[in-house]
Amino acid sequence: MVSTAESSPREAGRPDSGAPAGLSAEPSTWAWPQDAASLPQDAPLQALILSATKLMGAYGQDSVRAAGLKLSLSGLGVLRILMSEDGLKASEVADRAWSSPGTLTSVVNTLVRDGFVERKPDDADRRVVRLYITEQGRAVITYYVTQAATRWRKAFDFADSADEAVVRRFFIQMIDHFSQLMREERGS
Repeated sequence: MVSTAESSPREAGRPDSGAPAGLSAEPSTWAWPQDAASLPQDAPLQALILSATKLMGAYGQDSVRAAGLKLSLSGLGVLRILMSEDGLKASEVADRAWSSPGTLTSVVNTLVRDGFVERKPDDADRRVVRLYITEQGRAVITYYVTQAATRWRKAFDFADSADEAVVRRFFIQMIDHFSQLMREERGS
């Protein structure tokens, strides 16, 4: 894709360009490289984050396969949430997983089918169904964490320990900001 915009990506991030701080160019005016590893230094933040997220997701799913599991990262995420707080309603798990109820239903159906999660009616309100992680679900999370730990350490061994606090603060702020945006957009 060739940019046809008047301003270059470098110019778009300048204070007089009208672009928000931290954004060097809008994706529609920026020439995306064919290889994600060749993103230029002035790539828009959203392009960098989206590229990193996509690669990290693929790497994560590869780590699941390397552990010999036939489970999605979404499924692992649901199990992790239920390990933290078992007996949640599906809507509560969807909120914590930043997922839609429809997507969560599909993931939970697979987890139930495979014996990792059980659906049980709420004791106080039989109309409410709660999700519970099974012993098999706990075992698969424990197994995955032990199998994948080395791969995940290797995935981040490029980061300089002197930069870790800054990177950590950036991601915590980004997660908090996007969580707030999602709550605003969903009206919660």
